[in-house]
Amino acid sequence: MSMRSKGLIGICLFALMACTSETPIANEAESPPAITAPDAPQQIFETTSVASPDGEIEFTLRTDGGLLRYTVDFQGEPVIGQSRLGLRFAESFGLDDDLEIIGIEESESDKTWEQPWGERRVVRDNHTELLINLRRAEPDIRFNVRVRVFNDGFGFRYEVPEQANLPATVSIMDELTEFNVGAQTDSWWIPSRMYNRYEYLYQNTPVGEIQMVHTPVTMRTDFGAHLSIHEAALINYSGMSLEQEREGVLEASLAPRSDGKKVVVNTPFVTPWRTIQIGDEAVDLINSDLILNLNEPNKLGDVSYFEPGKYAGIWWDQHIRNGTWGQVQGELTGLHAATTERTKAYMDFAAENGFKGVLVEGWNIGWDDDWFNNGDVFSFTETYDDFDIAAVAAYGEQVGTRLIGHHETSGNITNYETQLEDALDLYQASGVRVIKSGYVADDGNLKFVDANGVPRYEYHDSQPQVAHHIKVVQRAHEHQIAMNPHEPVKDTGLRRTYPNWVSREGARGQEFNAWGVPPNGPDHVPNLIFTRMLSGPMDYTAGAFDLRPNEKPPVRDDFQRNSPASRIEHTLAKELALYVALYSPIQMVVDSPEEYAKRPDAFQFIKDVPTDWEHSVALDGEIGEFAVIARKDRSRDDWYLGAVTDANARAVEVELSFLDDGNYEAQIYRDGPEADYETNPYDIRIERRTVTSEDRLVLPLARSGGAAIRFKKL
Repeated sequence: MSMRSKGLIGICLFALMACTSETPIANEAESPPAITAPDAPQQIFETTSVASPDGEIEFTLRTDGGLLRYTVDFQGEPVIGQSRLGLRFAESFGLDDDLEIIGIEESESDKTWEQPWGERRVVRDNHTELLINLRRAEPDIRFNVRVRVFNDGFGFRYEVPEQANLPATVSIMDELTEFNVGAQTDSWWIPSRMYNRYEYLYQNTPVGEIQMVHTPVTMRTDFGAHLSIHEAALINYSGMSLEQEREGVLEASLAPRSDGKKVVVNTPFVTPWRTIQIGDEAVDLINSDLILNLNEPNKLGDVSYFEPGKYAGIWWDQHIRNGTWGQVQGELTGLHAATTERTKAYMDFAAENGFKGVLVEGWNIGWDDDWFNNGDVFSFTETYDDFDIAAVAAYGEQVGTRLIGHHETSGNITNYETQLEDALDLYQASGVRVIKSGYVADDGNLKFVDANGVPRYEYHDSQPQVAHHIKVVQRAHEHQIAMNPHEPVKDTGLRRTYPNWVSREGARGQEFNAWGVPPNGPDHVPNLIFTRMLSGPMDYTAGAFDLRPNEKPPVRDDFQRNSPASRIEHTLAKELALYVALYSPIQMVVDSPEEYAKRPDAFQFIKDVPTDWEHSVALDGEIGEFAVIARKDRSRDDWYLGAVTDANARAVEVELSFLDDGNYEAQIYRDGPEADYETNPYDIRIERRTVTSEDRLVLPLARSGGAAIRFKKL
């Protein structure tokens, strides 16, 4: 374990009395902090800089012929070369040239705050802030750049006050923010503005081969520093992709609106934070809280109606073609999965094993039509005749679990928003506490109907869709419901501000392993951990026990399986390890009760592992290769560990210094000696031994294998 990782454990062990709870603030999503124009300048500055509390990161801003540029050094080495800043407007002069620094204000902060749920309960916010007052000289337009530098990276944003030389509403046509990282810097990325949103396999290339990519994008410099570029607090703005304008220089590319503008805002306004996490080692990026710390505190107040936990679901059956979402699909009938009878059976299974709920997809009218191309067909209150929502809700209350709701919009936002209140009323009356929503549509094809009845089509990370998501989580909170959107806008840490926004998808999940398309390869999870997962929780839907579902005979002769080439390229032990390695406060138990009944010994780990944590620490790993992560149960003294690897077998040595004092029983679920994701994925060894924090374990990981451990306090 690195010294930096050990320091992070120390932060987690602060006394509770040193922690400040999140204070609810006004529930107005689009209201920025108070912004004032700087006073008349007393002095013009050519350059200014600010360093992190530990002095290892230095951010420098300077004016260069009227242009605004910044650089960043880490441990004395440049990680961001000369990079431009600025905004351009449609209605006015922009904040792009003839600029001068007219004021500087520096401050420091070191406090802690507590999450209602999360990968760690107590979060430390220790940063140095530099507020830079700027002026466009002619015409006189004022704005600020606010910079916060932490020991694990930095963030900056633009703040534009209301003023005479700007109209009350401005249209941002271009954000000039650059990240000059160098063409030869190693990078891990997925493409942006393509039909499948964020659901692509990660590529590893030099930055010079990037065209346009989503964030987070993770990088490693030639001297070994690790970086992740992303954004925080995406509210009332368009999502930022990165486009290579000049070799090695990535520029902010905002998702366009259907009217051709990027963002339309009233003044005053603030932009999202542009963030870069920085660390010596790859695991330092995972151990960073920078994204959360750059979001506003809880605006909702009490969200105790949401309880972290695991859930079963009528979902995987449809993907592996054991059933259908609709009652009639083509000429097929009689295979509808979402029936009252089947749901009650799943509720029995969930209750018997301590799971919080049962997700049911395909319960509502619309699935028999061409729903992918026409989201108008969905009703969010009308059920199929073989699904009785009142009976299901009553049965769940009787046995001790809940229905988890599902709203598939097929990208028709107006159809969903029109029915939203009635849909939430129905679910609240049915005891639903979490809704999984879906926005299955090609990127750029989200349908908004304007006041004149004209359809307008938007990107999944456009400003209108960003506003839609916040509207839904706010309205859901009023019904004491949490949200878990799939095909979402990317996570930018807003779970701190809206803590009923508990998880989301936003990457290739388990379903790709069922569809007859190339599956997620052995390196996919080790890539996700160091890329997508840096932005926040992901509902990956883990825990498959039948790793070759498409090799089974079909459930009926006229209902064929997908291609056997589409499979889960993990060992069984790796599927268990996902519950620790991939964080989410809700975790699906993806396979059927029948499959888990075949392997009760391995299933025990899924029953035991929690989803809410007191502390979390990434111990070891390299991007796309392997990762080892440990987490402490928030409600018990037990620790859990997950280790995963790519297609290369390896032995990982784990120091147990993260454990508290005393003895633990290590309940180890690891790859057996013959385990291999291609030839023998089910070979698993389950063993127990007594350990303390002075011990170390050597875990042999098979090809695309893993290890899952419960450290039970004795």
